[in-house]
Amino acid sequence: MSGQGLGDKEGDNLDAIHDITVAYPQNIPQTEKHLLNGNFPKEIHFHVQRYPIETVPTSKEELQLWCRKRWEEKEERLRRFYEGGKCFSAAGQGIVPPCKSELRVLAVKCISLLYWTAFPLGMLALLYLYSFAQWYFAAMVVFFVVQQKIFGGLELIELACHRYFKKQQKFHGTKTKSN
Repeated sequence: MSGQGLGDKEGDNLDAIHDITVAYPQNIPQTEKHLLNGNFPKEIHFHVQRYPIETVPTSKEELQLWCRKRWEEKEERLRRFYEGGKCFSAAGQGIVPPCKSELRVLAVKCISLLYWTAFPLGMLALLYLYSFAQWYFAAMVVFFVVQQKIFGGLELIELACHRYFKKQQKFHGTKTKSN
């Protein structure tokens, strides 16, 4: 986190910042090539810390210091993880959601593999067989390229819409209160 974009705090666009630390106790995939070769991590540990936006500094200097402190905490957390018991919790026990089981994880992996094999093949077949799909695909490519060039991306359009509707709510809220 660099702190850029947090100037929108006043716009009521953020309610919190989540600091997520990820650690791999066994094999650490370094590149996509490792994943393509089947070198998946056997375990993935997450540490999630939520910071309400009210607790985050607003000045640039304080925000940079705050971010630097979070990075130091993250580095210390990872150092303790890899030197210690390969766990983020102080008790030395990983917190595993009760809904997880090996069978469920295997089922999700199999369904995901089937979906991500069938979906691209289905889309290619649609594009090959149907002119409507070809026109739709071409129109979507043009739309996304044009909006990226003009507006800078869909997320900026979404943010502008959010701000607009927030203003409208505030305007109509004050208008009805004054009547």
